Amino acid sequence: MPITTCIFDAYGTLFDVAAAARTAADEPGREAFRAHWPAIAEHWRLKQLQYTWLRAITGDHTDFWTVTRDGLDWALEAEGLSGDADLRERLLQLYWELEAYPEVPAMLHALKSKGMNTAILSNGSPDMLDGAVKSAGIGDVLDDVLSVESVGIFKPHASVYDLVGDRFGCARSEVLFVSSNGWDAAAAAGYGFTTAWVNRAGAPMDRLPAIPGHVLTDLTGIPELAR
Repeated sequence: MPITTCIFDAYGTLFDVAAAARTAADEPGREAFRAHWPAIAEHWRLKQLQYTWLRAITGDHTDFWTVTRDGLDWALEAEGLSGDADLRERLLQLYWELEAYPEVPAMLHALKSKGMNTAILSNGSPDMLDGAVKSAGIGDVLDDVLSVESVGIFKPHASVYDLVGDRFGCARSEVLFVSSNGWDAAAAAGYGFTTAWVNRAGAPMDRLPAIPGHVLTDLTGIPELAR
């Protein structure tokens, strides 16, 4: 079957998760933070993801904002910055205003011009995703924003990917699923979606039962895959 529906992970795929730390480092009065922001961004994202996996395994679900805060607290402590309450609050505020990658608006407009369904499928909680979509100004080129909160478990549980068929009434083979997380793209491939891994960092392929069907360096090639 041809592709009818293009589904995107949000954080790290459409939205630049390093933008919060990078923006804070450029603000007046935070010169001392400039040496720390790359490590903070890396540790923050890693712990955020690890906490979703651990909570999924243990059945101790919480919303994505909680694991986002917990991940930041770990990162700040690792860098010796856990006592800076003002920095913590600023970083959390900026996470609600993440920048979209530069190619995102044009890519989504191209998909809509081809008549594709477009949506986000994310671990993010609905209010977080709403803030990010509004901040990036891409709400008019998305048909829906799907959150794991409706099933109460984080990706890569199959019930999360089920949300796509439930919403759009499409077969798995009609879906192009796009993620910057290799494990997410691999799990979606095993589920039956056509998948594209946006490997911006040039990372090795994850050793998992399934592998993504396509590997790209950014999102500009997505409309060509959606045929």
